[in-house]
Formats: sequence, C-alpha cells, structure tokens
Amino acid sequence: MSAFAQHDAIAADLPSADALDRSLRDASPAEVIATALKTVGRDRLALVSSFGTESAALLKVMADVDPAIPVVFLDTGWLFAETLSYRDALTEILGLTDVRSIKPLEETLSREDPNRELWFSDPDACCRIRKVEPLARALKPFAAWINGRKRFQGGLRSDIAVVEQDGARLKFNPFANVSREEIETIFKSAKLPPHPLVASGYLSVGCMPCSSRAASGEDARAGRWRGRGKTECGIHTIAAS
Repeated sequence: MSAFAQHDAIAADLPSADALDRSLRDASPAEVIATALKTVGRDRLALVSSFGTESAALLKVMADVDPAIPVVFLDTGWLFAETLSYRDALTEILGLTDVRSIKPLEETLSREDPNRELWFSDPDACCRIRKVEPLARALKPFAAWINGRKRFQGGLRSDIAVVEQDGARLKFNPFANVSREEIETIFKSAKLPPHPLVASGYLSVGCMPCSSRAASGEDARAGRWRGRGKTECGIHTIAAS
C-alpha cells in the first residue's frame, strides 16, 4: 500500500481533530483518554511514553481507563539504565499489559552512526534515526496516539491543542491543560515512585548524552540538549506518516 493510500485508509473514518478539540477543551485527562479509546478502539490507539520524570502520572491515568492500551517506548540505545529500570517498575506497579519497546534498526545505526558519535556532530540526525523513524514505524498500525506534552513546558508546547491532526492520525494531548501542581497531586495520591534521577537534579530525562541536571530556577527542560538551541527531538514537530 502506498503512503497516500495508507493515509487515506487511516483517516477515512476518523472524526475531525478540530471538532474533537473543541469538545474536549475543558475535559479531564481521563475523559480525553476515554474519548480517544471510544473514537478509535484499543487496537488502533497507542500511548507513547518516554518513562521520564513526569510520565508516571499520564500512565496512571491511562491505566485507570484501560491498562491494556498499547504503550510505545522508544529504546534509543542511549537511555539511562535508570530509565529502563523505571519502565519495568511502572509497568508492574500500574499493571500495564502491552508495553512495546521499539529500537532503531541496526542497519540504520551501522550505516549512519557506526561510531555512536552522531549525537554530538548532528543531534537532529541522531534523533531522527533513534526516535523519529522508529516511532513512525511503531505507529503504523494505529489511527491515534496519546502523549504527555503540557503547555506549562513552554516553547513549542505553550499553545498545544488537546487534540491535533498528526499526518493521517489523531494526536491526543490529555495533559495539555494540567499544571505542574496537578501532576504532583497525581503522584502523591497514587503513591507513584519518582524517576530515580530526579533526586540527582534531573527535571527532564531523555537520552544520556543530551540530558543534564537543571539548576535552581531553570525551566524543567533546560537540561535537554543544553547549549544546542534545540528543544524538541522531532517526534512532535514532524508528523508521523
């Protein structure tokens, strides 16, 4: 099936993203996820999670709606060991039944990053082969996906909608309207464990070479790609086809 035919097949029976966004503008995160589930069905819905510092809150809300919703985790080959352990711990704690760890293709890594230095010379290219391309591959069976971006994170995220059109798919942002305090409340009420690196000063955790501790008063994502003028890996700025 050609890319255009696949786009048409996915999008043919989907409602308008704008209409869904209007109807869910003031909805709770649980209501957004429940609507996504009702709209496309479990087999065509995925939640994409980094299992980062705030991920447990969204995963908890999802698990309360349906713990069998597929969870896509991008194992880039550059993640902290603590993140991999956290993934396993949260999967067990929340009773998640379908966590899929997606890795870059070995042939792509051998061809484009044989010395594992691409993160330094061209971080955008590194993100492309380790995150963007694997995610596009992982999302092919799905008509919609859920992610954890929040407006309070600022930058390109400051005005995100609750529901967006993402290529052929719908993208649901259940936490678009939540505050940092609301996320902390979810952690406390559910007694969720923090990411192991939070205690070391990491407020946002991605790949090991491109994550650093944030200083007091800095934005939570200041430690990502520090000094690079880069704020996104690309999975939210390039529509997955």
